[in-house]
Amino acid sequence: MEKKKRILVKFSGEALAGDSGFGIDNAVLKFIAKQIKELVENGIQVGIVIGGGNIIRGVSAARDGIIKRTSGDHMGMLSTVINSIAMREALESVGLDVRVQSAIKMEAICETFIVGRANRHLEKGRVVIFAAGTGNPFFTTDTAATLRAIEIDSDMIIKATKVDGVYDKDPHKFDDATLLKELNYELAMSDDIKVMDDTAIALAKDNSLPILVCNMFKDGNLLKIIQGDESAFCSIVRN
Repeated sequence: MEKKKRILVKFSGEALAGDSGFGIDNAVLKFIAKQIKELVENGIQVGIVIGGGNIIRGVSAARDGIIKRTSGDHMGMLSTVINSIAMREALESVGLDVRVQSAIKMEAICETFIVGRANRHLEKGRVVIFAAGTGNPFFTTDTAATLRAIEIDSDMIIKATKVDGVYDKDPHKFDDATLLKELNYELAMSDDIKVMDDTAIALAKDNSLPILVCNMFKDGNLLKIIQGDESAFCSIVRN
């Protein structure tokens, strides 16, 4: 792959929790900040979307019917804002210039998402963190990440996970799971694979946006992927 200039990285909220499974692990924030700084120092423009599953998930909150799904999703969006603020602090602590843009207006905390402003921040070398999902219930942060990647004309979306890429079956459960280095969008939407939710993948397919799935906990892996290093651990979804 040719060297890329602008990317969007999607982190899960659960990844920020580390081994505890809940909340935010500062050691994880510090590690991610180091990886993102490496990208910026190599001339890469970086957008970020973070999930909120380490705090609350809308689907789970609405499971027993006490909380409506719409309200549960709004709670989930707010959890992504908490994670985005934490990530901003971590990135600023390593010397990066960062802006958080929210799909829901909350001027006292962060900017409101405006695509033109986001592009200007990126062009100036600032990292932009996109918070609060799409601003609408019933859409995942995977879909929000894909949407933002398309809006800012990103070269690719990188889904940073705890595994080396996409496998034909769960590598945590099956020793014979095989890493799929490259697959098409249709395979990525199959029930056995589930790279992202179907809406996110369909949106990526319609806009020919490559999806790269990688292990976020391998030091230097993000930069290797973007520079097309064959030793990088990742899978790519494209036509």
